Amino acid sequence: MAAKEAAGSPVELEIGGRVVRISSPSRVYFPARGETKLDLARYYLSVGDGIVNALRDRPCMLHRFPTGVTGEKVHQKRLPRGAPDWVETVRIHFPRWNRTADELCVQRVADVVWAVQMSTVQFHPWNSRRPLVEQPDEWRIDLDPMPDATYADVRRVAHVAHEVLDELGATGFPKTSGGKGMHVYVRIAPEHGFADVRRAAHAFAVEVGRRAGDVVDLSWWRKDRDPGSIFVDYNQNARDHTIAAAYSVRGVPEALVSAPIRWDEIDDAEPQDFTIATMPARFAELGDLHAGIDGAVFAIEPLLDWADRDARDSPSDEPPDLDAL
Repeated sequence: MAAKEAAGSPVELEIGGRVVRISSPSRVYFPARGETKLDLARYYLSVGDGIVNALRDRPCMLHRFPTGVTGEKVHQKRLPRGAPDWVETVRIHFPRWNRTADELCVQRVADVVWAVQMSTVQFHPWNSRRPLVEQPDEWRIDLDPMPDATYADVRRVAHVAHEVLDELGATGFPKTSGGKGMHVYVRIAPEHGFADVRRAAHAFAVEVGRRAGDVVDLSWWRKDRDPGSIFVDYNQNARDHTIAAAYSVRGVPEALVSAPIRWDEIDDAEPQDFTIATMPARFAELGDLHAGIDGAVFAIEPLLDWADRDARDSPSDEPPDLDAL
């Protein structure tokens, strides 16, 4: 990468033979420490292999902050106008509105940095890829704390989830959410639709709840959940539901990152440890902790068997059909 800089002028970054122009490079995006738009671009360059691994070939919704993270937030499905011809897209159909959108489909780190130029901070990819958009290849376990829950509660449930995954023979790849929760990703064979993957995720959540006890509350409506509980959010596996990618920066003043971690780090690592200031050195030392995910494919049939069992035993606990709500 080469950069041509002048005070107060746009910066041109040469990235893998592509040139990305960063306008307003000194605009402060993260006021807690003063990191700028250019700092954000350079962060994504520093973790390039990791963020591309997390996004490659996936339809991606962009969370854009044109004036920094304390300003207006734009959720954008369609590729922003003015994209260079080398930025690729995937066309998504939204049946509810009978509309389509051409969403960003990252192939290289230059695509990510171009999105930063368009004021993107946060990247939210689908859990399916362009060749088989309707068949997810990623099962996402989202440990979502209610307002009074602590990060110690999140850790406790994460360990239970790890135990259940081990018994299933599934390899989970954990990461901080960049907020108060934690995510675990499992690569799956793209052989089922979103409804079945969500059913499998719900069955897993039920089993984690059985073992974790009162700390897990799977009540459908948020208002009905214990405020000190953890919701194992199986709905993140529904069609067009997305969460921040591994290595994605979050739109908060401290520039926190959704950071891959090892299972043996869970008890000591804090979400605040991972920012655009700290992650480059960590990535240089450890590389991409999710690099092996494509080689650890899990078949979800045992979870679908659990879902069938649960439906027979407690039919009232079946998750609602999201399209019917």
